[in-house]
Amino acid sequence: MKPYIEMTKDELEQEISALRREYKKYQAMDLHLDMSRGKPCKEQLDISMGMMDALNSEADLTCEDGTDCRNYGVLTGIDEAKVLIGDMMENNPDNIIIYGNSSLNVMYDTIARAYTHGIMGNTPWCKLDKVKFLCPVPGYDRHFGITGYFGIEMIPVPMSPEGPDMDMVEKLVAEDEAIKGIWCVPKYSNPQGYSYSDDTVRRFARLTPSAKDFRIFWDNAYCIHHLYDDKQDYLLEILRACEEAGNPDMVYKFCSTSKVTFPGSGLAALGSSKRNLDYIKSVITIQTIGPDKLNQLRHVRYFKDINGMKNHMKKHAAILRPKFELVQKRLTEELGGLGIGEWSNPVGGYFVSFNTLGGCAKTVVGMCKDAGVTMTGAGATYPYKKDPQDSNIRIAPTFPPIDELAKALDVFVLCVKLASVQKMLEEDVTIAEQS
Repeated sequence: MKPYIEMTKDELEQEISALRREYKKYQAMDLHLDMSRGKPCKEQLDISMGMMDALNSEADLTCEDGTDCRNYGVLTGIDEAKVLIGDMMENNPDNIIIYGNSSLNVMYDTIARAYTHGIMGNTPWCKLDKVKFLCPVPGYDRHFGITGYFGIEMIPVPMSPEGPDMDMVEKLVAEDEAIKGIWCVPKYSNPQGYSYSDDTVRRFARLTPSAKDFRIFWDNAYCIHHLYDDKQDYLLEILRACEEAGNPDMVYKFCSTSKVTFPGSGLAALGSSKRNLDYIKSVITIQTIGPDKLNQLRHVRYFKDINGMKNHMKKHAAILRPKFELVQKRLTEELGGLGIGEWSNPVGGYFVSFNTLGGCAKTVVGMCKDAGVTMTGAGATYPYKKDPQDSNIRIAPTFPPIDELAKALDVFVLCVKLASVQKMLEEDVTIAEQS
């Protein structure tokens, strides 16, 4: 089929009539399909069931240093778990703190601590007239939810396959002392699946912010979440890059095993400089007497080392790869060449980013919902849920069984076509009529 922009008005009207007939057929099916969140599917959860047998009532529950994991203490995590998670994060075990199950909770706490008590002796953010945060877009809605909750002004920064617009980032942080941080998902980003280039990471490390308490919130959520053995993105390690650039305190690095083992029952960690960690430890001493060391021990006993974890992730990839390939196949077959959409093709992570014609994303998501397919809300990938182009939609293919995913994609591409033709007819935009 030729691009929609090249069709005459009569051809578009014929097309929309056919699309509406097909859409009504899907509405009559009473579908209940979900592509809204990046959750692991049942098959992915099943591959971690052996972890439930790693500890039992007969097991030795002491660490290598003799610590009894059933008791209080060990504020920053047991040594064995620090080695395992340190290898996952590509950081020295001495430079990390292991928390409970949620990295999002650690990020929230980190913002809250800066808001109420400041960072390492600097003025608490709650006492400042204005606090701002840079937000690469499209980005992770839950990041924006945290800063939005604290009333922090969020400034969108455009993303490219190389990472955020670093010219803009460098200029803004150097000029405005109110800018206290930036959200980053640097590897297989949410939602586009981009990984920051070496040059981007080095430019982050060399930033010269006006604010002494500026921090890079480096959420490396998908650090080992590859889809292929032979096609894997590489990410320069940010803590090392910052140290080499003379800015060792400028970054907080987060990760978790939420999409490695069981979401809600994994391990979360924060990596940073010694000065940052010493300050954080002085605060969390008030907050807790220690994390769940039995869960830490369970992860160590199950994986044994980073190689065990990497082999485990290959099992995840075998489940997810066909789903991501199906997304690419359906989008290419149904929308390729029509000129009404663009999408990312990641080799890792959990999402595919789709851009409609301007002004169509909310319509597409609404049409999908009315046909029984739940998508992430249009605008969710932008601060305040306001996509200025109303074009970005996050596709989350991981959770549905592949037959349901196929049906959901059928509905999605149909809605993209229908919304696009409707928009073009409303605006009377075609090359054929103009020529």
